[in-house]
Amino acid sequence: MSATDSTAAVEAVFRIEFPRVVAALARACGGDLGLAEDLAQDALVDALAQWPIEGTPRNPGAWLTAVGKRKAIDRFRRDRVLASKYAEVGRSVVGGAGGGGGGPGVVGGGGEIGVEPDFVASFDDEIEDDRLRLIFVACHPVLAMPARVALTLRLVGGLTVPEIARAYVDREATVAQRIVRAKKAIASAGVPFEVPSGEDRVARLGAVLEVIYLIYNEGYSATAGSSWVRPELCAEALRLGRVLAALAPDEPEVHGLVALMEFQSSRLRARVGSSGAPVLLFDQDRRSWDPLHINRGETALARAESLAAADGSAGRGPYLLQASIASCHARSLRPEDTDWARLVSLYSELAGLVASPVVELNRAVALSYASGPEAALPYVDLIVASGALERYHLLYSVRADLLDRLGRSDEAAGEWERAAGLAANSAERGLLADRAAASRARLAGG
Repeated sequence: MSATDSTAAVEAVFRIEFPRVVAALARACGGDLGLAEDLAQDALVDALAQWPIEGTPRNPGAWLTAVGKRKAIDRFRRDRVLASKYAEVGRSVVGGAGGGGGGPGVVGGGGEIGVEPDFVASFDDEIEDDRLRLIFVACHPVLAMPARVALTLRLVGGLTVPEIARAYVDREATVAQRIVRAKKAIASAGVPFEVPSGEDRVARLGAVLEVIYLIYNEGYSATAGSSWVRPELCAEALRLGRVLAALAPDEPEVHGLVALMEFQSSRLRARVGSSGAPVLLFDQDRRSWDPLHINRGETALARAESLAAADGSAGRGPYLLQASIASCHARSLRPEDTDWARLVSLYSELAGLVASPVVELNRAVALSYASGPEAALPYVDLIVASGALERYHLLYSVRADLLDRLGRSDEAAGEWERAAGLAANSAERGLLADRAAASRARLAGG
């Protein structure tokens, strides 16, 4: 293996282990996320020097964590004012390790590098709790939403700053500064490195789910740029959701969110045509929907429903209801097979939980197919009159579609054009402009 290949192999392993290592080091360092990330990067430098020569350890994550903790001790020794932190980390490291370069000692024959068995056992036992702590800290409400998203993708998702910047069509320097400021804000606020409990856990879990779903939605319907879909963000959010479901297996809303993202992911390929233009739900080739994602979605939804029913007091939460809505679409081989009456009922239930004009708008769409556009238009007009979604382009595209279906093409064209003017995504803007032109063509032909 060449030196370049060897370096790439080490970096690939590090990328996989990075979130677990940062989580373990953050706990050992009293929740200092900035220090934990620095120590993980320092451990990577040692791995790049040792692994190509001595071999990859049996448990790379434990090896990297042990090196990081030893480097933390060295740093705390240099900074005597941090004696309390030194004691905390010292207690978490198993003694008796040798090895050059500050790395763990050799275990077993054949020259394979490893770490002491009791440390490996401790690492495996505690790491999952550490990852859950890290997720709650990265998504803490003390941070603004853009900072929560960036910090979660970096520390929990393991994405690099260039990858995050690329996904969000942002400058690398901006993303890097956002992450640095987020870590400083967490430290300044004294956010404990722990999983919240009681009522605080319910509220904080909602914040975590909000961050994950925001990441997913940015991939599913990009708010800006030239691409309507960014599959890499959808994949990362779904991966984070699955991790969270494994760490919090008894939370129905976690499984509800995973189910929702699975159902939505089944349609990703069908949402974009061969030219890169957006394809709306009614125009999609449903034969191209991914059955694996649909099956996974149904499994997660069944789990969420079972947990919610067992709880009894809480009832169905917003993510579980949205997953049920997505399931209705996934089960329909043709648009006309959709159970629109059930969708109206589900959206009504959701509106009872979430006071959102967007939910009301989606309910109006379902109502238009269950009872006709003339039944839905008054509800949409009420939303328009309220001004709550004045800058939301989809409000005007929904109204335009209803007007088109009612034969009022002149009014529809104006609404399509208004929607296009508000759309920040160029691919979506093009689609809306085409719909406006189609309405005007029908008007001219009539």
